[in-house]
Amino acid sequence: MNLDQLLNRRAGAFDFVGKWKEAVRALGESGMGYTVVRITLADGTIYPQVVICGGCLLRVRGIPNIPFTEDDIASIKQTDERWDWNERP
Repeated sequence: MNLDQLLNRRAGAFDFVGKWKEAVRALGESGMGYTVVRITLADGTIYPQVVICGGCLLRVRGIPNIPFTEDDIASIKQTDERWDWNERP
């Protein structure tokens, strides 16, 4: 992974500035500088692989754009699953 890949934010990417800010800050790293998590939305939708880096939600596995906001999130759980930085949805 190089810096260009890491900083490749998808449309809809956002910084955690609301109720999840401290929870995201407390997460450990899955790799160098990033964390892989599972996100469950208030409507029950689950995104099993999401990458967060520096307090920013950058990418959702297999989806070209981030289809939710911080306010939609009901839970965040660190999974540390392997992330393929070359994936193109």
